[in-house]
Amino acid sequence: METAEPPSARVALFIGSMRGGGAERVMLDLASGLARKGLKVDLVLMHAKGEYLHLVPDDVRVIDLDTRKLVSFLADFLRYVRRERPAAVLSTLLLPELAVLIAKLMFRKRLRVVLRQANVFSDALKLASFRNRQYMRLVRLLMPAADAIVAVSNGVASDLRHQAPRAAGKVTTIYNPVVAPGLREQAAAPAEHAWFNHGGVPVILAAGRLAPQKDYPTLLRAFTEVTRSREARLVILGQGPERERLLELAAQLGIEDSFDLPGFDVNPFRYMSRASVFVLPSMSEGFPNVLAQAMACGTPVVSTDCPGGPSEMLEGGRWGRLPPVGDWRAMARAIEDTLDNPPPAEKLKARASVYSVEASVDRYHDLLTGAHGEG
Repeated sequence: METAEPPSARVALFIGSMRGGGAERVMLDLASGLARKGLKVDLVLMHAKGEYLHLVPDDVRVIDLDTRKLVSFLADFLRYVRRERPAAVLSTLLLPELAVLIAKLMFRKRLRVVLRQANVFSDALKLASFRNRQYMRLVRLLMPAADAIVAVSNGVASDLRHQAPRAAGKVTTIYNPVVAPGLREQAAAPAEHAWFNHGGVPVILAAGRLAPQKDYPTLLRAFTEVTRSREARLVILGQGPERERLLELAAQLGIEDSFDLPGFDVNPFRYMSRASVFVLPSMSEGFPNVLAQAMACGTPVVSTDCPGGPSEMLEGGRWGRLPPVGDWRAMARAIEDTLDNPPPAEKLKARASVYSVEASVDRYHDLLTGAHGEG
């Protein structure tokens, strides 16, 4: 381990791992961007594993707590803070947020704490397991101790201020760092899946963890309706506990020959750029990175009008249709209308440029360094 730095020299970004999720991708991009701006950055992980781990740049130091239990993970993180004395810590997701808030109570003015709230808190509370609900309530109770709380959309911010009114004055909105300088090069890379290399048959694409929140069954039913009037194919990138259920549903609907689940891909942009339409069927979203990424690739998008960021990102339907949550018939109509009348690719790319990595990193830099005072 390196010699401890002076208190003002280092910032830490704390998350569970570098698995292939949206929060993990954001923390990777923030760590890289903050290091480019001259900060000494530690990426502190409960487990140093995951699909994005090999993408961490050399100028970001990886700290592996290698923990298995909640008590030991908390103790390990507190030891890290005592030893390395970071000036500030940014955390996201439940357990890292809880640990960072406890550290704030212990170290107080020695440690600046910024939380990142990625989901609509009230919706996440409803969907959480019994144990996680207790952790979430504890995080909500301790939130006023944070120096700043980042909401990834105005919808998330509004809900959070209602859920944690004592912390309302510390909540600010910063959009995720989505559109990176190398995105266009990644989008131009070859797509290995055969369906994306033969024109004529439109391919409908979705991407994200195969979990109940994403409501992929509604998309499968909508796709089935679309295939009644035209030939089409559906691909969902990602992995998760719903995989077998989705394959079984596809067989029941009779679409198994035009549906594929190829798994997680570290470069989804090469598929987004070749898709006919990108669809987000979620029940709730904080800030769906994939929606902005698809637009940055010039791909038409459809999203449910779910709580959180989609309607905000699409400006109420200006940049993509917004069918109601769970309504597969309305989703099918939105997909068909988009296939028939796609918006200009260049306009979608221009809209997506609002969500650049540079703009987001600048805002996080100011919060972590206290450049503009307390959050």
